[in-house]
Amino acid sequence: MPSLSPEILSAPRLLLRPGQVLLPEGFAADIAVLVENGRFAAAGPATAILAANADLVPIDLPDHALMPGFIDAHHHLTQAIGKSLAFGEPSEIFRRIWVPMESHLGGEMAWLSAKLAALEALRGGFTTVVDAGTRHEGDLDPIAVAVREAGLRTVLGLICNDAAGPEPADPAPILARAERHLARWGQDSLVHPSLAISIPEVATDAMLHRVASLCGEAGVPFQTHANEHLVAVERSLVARGLRPVEHLRAAGALNASALLAHATLVTPREIGLLRDSGAAVAYCPVASQWKGNAVAPATAMLEMGVPLALGTDATRSDAFRLLDAAEASQRLAYGIPQGDFSCGGGWPWMVHATAASADALGLGAVTGRVAPGLAADFLLVDLAVPELVPSRDLMWELTRFGNRDQIEAVFVAGRLRLWHGWPLDWDARAAMREVAARAGAAVAGSPIVKIHPLSAAHRAAAASGTH
Repeated sequence: MPSLSPEILSAPRLLLRPGQVLLPEGFAADIAVLVENGRFAAAGPATAILAANADLVPIDLPDHALMPGFIDAHHHLTQAIGKSLAFGEPSEIFRRIWVPMESHLGGEMAWLSAKLAALEALRGGFTTVVDAGTRHEGDLDPIAVAVREAGLRTVLGLICNDAAGPEPADPAPILARAERHLARWGQDSLVHPSLAISIPEVATDAMLHRVASLCGEAGVPFQTHANEHLVAVERSLVARGLRPVEHLRAAGALNASALLAHATLVTPREIGLLRDSGAAVAYCPVASQWKGNAVAPATAMLEMGVPLALGTDATRSDAFRLLDAAEASQRLAYGIPQGDFSCGGGWPWMVHATAASADALGLGAVTGRVAPGLAADFLLVDLAVPELVPSRDLMWELTRFGNRDQIEAVFVAGRLRLWHGWPLDWDARAAMREVAARAGAAVAGSPIVKIHPLSAAHRAAAASGTH
């Protein structure tokens, strides 16, 4: 057997025999996987699969795991050129940083930011990303072009706010654009449509209801940020006498298509509302660590039967570190005070970043599992590393020990997209150079209000005693 190479892995039909395969029921050995026409054609006992495909030479990968690509259930692709702007900032940075920056991006910078974000996501093991909608004022074509060029499966959100200004906007053009968006991407192989309301308070109840209904009819996610920060909960209570999740329910927008980002500050009653409605939550633990007011009670949500997915919120596109953050945040916020030492047992975070995430997004019939008929979105992960020797519980070990540098190959729709962290069919380093050359001017030209100084200035102030 020749050494593993991009050329071998770029064949139109692949018969793979890894040491471990993550199947829907868990990791298993002695499994072979057949990939053809962009899909998993077979996955099962190696002896039977190899016998049924005797015309193919199997690619033996005894020291590798084959697993579904991770799904980032909450991202902002056009924020990639300003990632560290949010460091140290108080809550609701979207008002002072993201809206000003994104709304001043031209089409070319939106494309460049999305291309950079797609590269980061693929390098981190994500084969699908859910974009929550951009404040970029042009159309979404530059973003769609960028993710297609990178080969990243993307749920592309279109923002439909009608009450962000002093007076509600005419709903007719907003809804017409929404329907065109759903129709345009409804049958695309890599780009999947979604509609979004940034936060419940920036839409009328009629718009919330209509957008959620359109998404339910189309079988796509209705995205909104809810109960993320204390100030937002308080504003909702003052304005409506309802918390944000309660507001969504009252407006008829809390249905099985709803995907609520964060949901960190939820009451037991609101968890019950989520469960009863079928609405899903994008749990974003790194966002909680870096800029949030709280940690979502994810283990409680799981026990209550709330559909749960994991998202980065454009913080750090590293799937294995996301799993670690998901478990660690639950343990620190809830497990230690309650004496719960396992916080779910390790496996939920892997499952809810792959198969259960696909289900929560309405993509369970498309991706998220190594199963016949589904898109061949998968990773080859090197297991021959000291952190995994000896191995006793691979699911939990990868949750805590897994690392981005172990991802040797990333496939989307059966096509090898990254090899050892770099794309094969486009010049990622040239794109990075362009970002480095142009991002400074793009950020400087935006009316951003940043409160926390850069680390060097903060350190100098601390040393001088003026901080």
